[in-house]
Amino acid sequence: MESSSTMSKSAVKISSDLLSNPLCEQEPSFLEMVTAFDTAMKRMDSFNQEKVNQIQKTVIEPLKKFSSVFPSLNMAVKRREQTLQDYRRLQSKVEKYEEKERTGPVLAKLHQAREELRPVKEDFEAKTKQLLEEMPKFHSSRIEYFRPSFESLVRAQVVYYTEMQKIFGELAAQVELPGRSDEQRQQENDAKLGELRALSIVADD
Repeated sequence: MESSSTMSKSAVKISSDLLSNPLCEQEPSFLEMVTAFDTAMKRMDSFNQEKVNQIQKTVIEPLKKFSSVFPSLNMAVKRREQTLQDYRRLQSKVEKYEEKERTGPVLAKLHQAREELRPVKEDFEAKTKQLLEEMPKFHSSRIEYFRPSFESLVRAQVVYYTEMQKIFGELAAQVELPGRSDEQRQQENDAKLGELRALSIVADD
């Protein structure tokens, strides 16, 4: 979008510079063409700005909102991983006491270890269940979330290029002399360029 805006503003600057050229004061026909060009460039810039604003609202901002969900998802995964580490540590502690001889002190410590493990295990299972339920939903919702943005992007481009076709079609009708092909125009430009190069004030290539 930035490059599009830069190109549009550059075109307006070129047309503005051409209008200030002394040749416009000397040649009314040239002034008429440059004025038509300047008007077309300003119209183009206006439609381009509308397109940029539309894309910003319907594509860029929704994309940023969608991206803002990722940190919370990553945090949920990290919390589950931390709980898993705690779960494994306490489970290992329980297994260690289960392997020992069943004396009074060992059974007391085994009971305590199991009590410590129980809420951690429940928390781990709850976090795992939540992720298993929500991650597929999040993944499958991405297409429906972006569909309106994609449609808006396409629509904005269609409107913009339709208007550009109209603007430049009208401009071409104003500045072109009828009955000449692109090849003829190229030949005329080459001939004029050859005349300019032949001048003594022009350096050799």
